[in-house]
Amino acid sequence: MSPSRPLRLPQLARLLTLVLSLFLAVGLFAPQSQAAPATPTPGGAPAPTPTGPAPQPAIGATERADSGQQLASVDQRAPLPVDTRPAEARPTAKALSLGAAAEKPCTIGDFSGRTGGDLVQHIKDADLQCINSLFQLTGGDARGAFREEQMSTVAYALRDASANYPGDNSTSVEQLVLYLRAGYFAQWYHKEDVGEYGANLKTAIQSGLDAFFNSAHARDVASGNGPILGEAITLIDSAQENVRYLPVVKRMLGDYKADTWNPAGMAWAVNPVFTVLFRGHQVPGFDAAVEADPSVLDSLSDFATRNNALLGDTYGVLVYNATKELTRFLKDTALQAKVRPLAKALVEKAEPKGRTVYQWAAVAEAVDYYDVGNCSYYGTCNKADQLKAGVLPVKHTCSPSITILAQALDAAQLETACTSLNGQDAYFHSVAKDSGPVKDDQNNTIEVVTFHSSLDYQVLAAAIYGIDTNNGGMYLEGEPATAGNQPRFLCYEAEWARPSFEIWNLNHEYTHYLDGRFDMYGDFEAGMKTPTIWWVEGFAEYVSWSYRKVNNDAAIAAAGRHTYKLSDLFDTAYGDQDRVYRWGYLAVRYMLEQHRSDVDAVLAKYRAGDWDGARTILKTTIGTRYDADFDSWLTKCASGGCATDGGTPTTPGQPLPECTDADTRLLGANCARSNVAATTGNYAHFALLVPAGTKQVKVTTSGGTGNGDLYYNPAGWAYTDANTAHSTNPDNSETLTVTDPLAGGYVFFSVYAKDGFSGVSVTSEI
Repeated sequence: MSPSRPLRLPQLARLLTLVLSLFLAVGLFAPQSQAAPATPTPGGAPAPTPTGPAPQPAIGATERADSGQQLASVDQRAPLPVDTRPAEARPTAKALSLGAAAEKPCTIGDFSGRTGGDLVQHIKDADLQCINSLFQLTGGDARGAFREEQMSTVAYALRDASANYPGDNSTSVEQLVLYLRAGYFAQWYHKEDVGEYGANLKTAIQSGLDAFFNSAHARDVASGNGPILGEAITLIDSAQENVRYLPVVKRMLGDYKADTWNPAGMAWAVNPVFTVLFRGHQVPGFDAAVEADPSVLDSLSDFATRNNALLGDTYGVLVYNATKELTRFLKDTALQAKVRPLAKALVEKAEPKGRTVYQWAAVAEAVDYYDVGNCSYYGTCNKADQLKAGVLPVKHTCSPSITILAQALDAAQLETACTSLNGQDAYFHSVAKDSGPVKDDQNNTIEVVTFHSSLDYQVLAAAIYGIDTNNGGMYLEGEPATAGNQPRFLCYEAEWARPSFEIWNLNHEYTHYLDGRFDMYGDFEAGMKTPTIWWVEGFAEYVSWSYRKVNNDAAIAAAGRHTYKLSDLFDTAYGDQDRVYRWGYLAVRYMLEQHRSDVDAVLAKYRAGDWDGARTILKTTIGTRYDADFDSWLTKCASGGCATDGGTPTTPGQPLPECTDADTRLLGANCARSNVAATTGNYAHFALLVPAGTKQVKVTTSGGTGNGDLYYNPAGWAYTDANTAHSTNPDNSETLTVTDPLAGGYVFFSVYAKDGFSGVSVTSEI
């Protein structure tokens, strides 16, 4: 992964009713050199809880500058996992944002403008979504809300409220804890805005946390207590109090009992203790404290041993996390004599396959990184080969160039994946317009490694291939000029889509392979000498969505925000997900559709390895010349101009053929009627015969002058007062997509001349 700040998941995400372990990080679909560290690391952060992705446990000051995946650092810290399901598979951003679901008014000035008891009461009265929105504060708002004086006041309020904590949120303790987490988060990332935190706040936060964890109901095994307890444990890490609260960590590990905690939703409360341990290694004095009292190691070992039966089940991630955090202490030479037999005992209770494979992989990965010279003691030498044999038993040839290595794909699923991959080549070449592989590229085969779920990917791909897997998939290009080099990409089944079958990012990652072979000279590192991310990720996104004829709704929504100029997007680097993927898609789509000759010129340079020459075209020849037109195009895109459908892929810049029926009112499958015209107030009528089995019909109007609106009627000629769907943009760019139309008969579309139009093209796609 490229260096990055960890991403924050709002507290409300724990309410999502999903049993997922999905991971988002800098290179959501990044190729190897952007995604794989120079030195493999033992797995990164703990996995989320089985009740849904945990709220970002490491919000606050513990998200230090080295918490991203640095390419050459030791014991790197991974951004913590958040929900990476596609937008259509999770609650919309609106549903999680202030104002869409908040029950109470939320005004930033109400926090930044209050002090003392007035501030505390306002926090208690606020909706949790309102408090969530404060994580994003910067500038004067952040200082007004989170300067040390304010934070100390709230920390002491937590102390006072904890004295009578009832074991639920009836006294708004959760609001206080979440507010403190937001403050630490804002102060870490915007210290110049918020100001320094010192001894006064340290004293206050210790008093608040002491009071909470010592309160009578903090140990209640109840659904009301679980979320608040989990937030408070997360706050330990936010405040960098990892050393002081090691006894709380041990207490939580000892208290957990699956038969009572899991039904009460308390698994979320125990999982943050693994983050306190994970992040603790970067807190001064933490390792020394464990060396002085290593009993926490026994607590971790006991937890993993006692709950071994959970492995292979929903809550097995807790055992996996306990095993990881125990074996991470192998890095401390003073503790190795203590950790080694505990780790060996755990790996002996597991196998590199089946129900216990996560535990085996966790030990093997840590040994490989911290104690590889003693791998025979653990029985984990050649861990990659052992795990491959155990968890990737399916090998299937799609074509002479494509082989799938899979964890659990059946024959039908393999056929579906192969069909998609094999069909993509022709589409890729029709868009790229290449003349064959770039010079010296010998990557003439690709291995597609497919794991059964996102969590399988995170755990097993990390252990087998030595990569960071807090992402949505990864292309490992290797050295394409080296004979025998085997490129591969790693992906996984989208478990959130089941019972439907989908391999997440299958076509995106395959595009990276094709693009690297036919468009980008040399290996991935060579292509990163100048900013090429706009193309590398934008083109992979573009091909993936357009080949599958699926709307890229997230990109279309981004277009409506007009966030970036085109000239700025040519400078995109890995980091901001929206800019890399959504805006990369928009930049590439615009250039392909509006300025194909410029794309060809840039690609000619990329294919020759002339990175500076390509950069000159983008930043000097083009420069800001297209910025205004790009901005206008974004408006059209957001208004329906970027819609696609589920029919046959089409190539940008290549119009559909003319419909052939002598009756110009008749449309056909995948054809166009050109030079359509009507005077103001009148109609141009069309009928389309729908073949049996048709799943979707799309009709689009474009070009010409005037303003024609598009109407649909399944039963007869369409009019403004007789239609079931319509598209009425302020120009001739209209699209209507009809799902499951009546088959075996005609459906009807009409273009109504709101203002007289001429020269309009009407296309129909099935």
